[in-house]
Amino acid sequence: MYTFPKNYDVIIVGGGHAGVEAALAAARVGASVALLSQNLDTLGQMSCNPAIGGLGKGHMVREIDALGGMMGENADATGIQFRTLNAKKGPSVRAPRVQCDKKAYQFRMKWLIEGVTGIELHQGNVQRLVVEDDAVTGIETALGLRLVGKSVIITTGTFMRGLMHVGKQNQQGGRMGDATSTLSDDLLRLGFEVERFKTGTPCRINARSVDFAKCDRQEGDSPAPRFSFKHAPTPHNAGEHFFSLNDPTK
Repeated sequence: MYTFPKNYDVIIVGGGHAGVEAALAAARVGASVALLSQNLDTLGQMSCNPAIGGLGKGHMVREIDALGGMMGENADATGIQFRTLNAKKGPSVRAPRVQCDKKAYQFRMKWLIEGVTGIELHQGNVQRLVVEDDAVTGIETALGLRLVGKSVIITTGTFMRGLMHVGKQNQQGGRMGDATSTLSDDLLRLGFEVERFKTGTPCRINARSVDFAKCDRQEGDSPAPRFSFKHAPTPHNAGEHFFSLNDPTK
């Protein structure tokens, strides 16, 4: 086992939406952060449905933004279509939603976090939590790397013991093409109760098999509803500003 020659204030396991926001929040208060992901090329990767917002989540995204987070601003900068759901109904059930450019959202979020001082990125599959005197003091990866830190945040999402069902077939995987995380086995060893979270995704169809002339076009709202209270590029010129924003750490 090789111990990395640096002690961190915060170690974050997982580089999805939650892990990225946790790393940015810790860095904003001056903490030294280690963020581990099984694949650093997919930091901030969106799910199969590249949408931000909707009932419940739309409120949460704006709360994240109010606390200084980046999800709302990144959605505004990489959005394709912006709509207010249930606009014809009462205010309590209305919600903002944006369909994002899936790869632009991920590339921009990865660019943001790579430019923040205080965050160091590591690639690896966390296999074990290091516990000393009933306190978590670090993590160990499947390749024999130990990171030491004052606190550990686990944001592994659906990757822990992930099982994918495709028709009557099933296989292990956090996402199609990605490996699972075995960290839940160690959580069981430590006495935690581990349950399975089930989500579903519809099948995909080939766009060339659809006659779009027979479909009704649904326009986005104008002006577009925004998520972030901070400055961000307007949707129509987001591409022009993709890599020319102000300092992302501010």
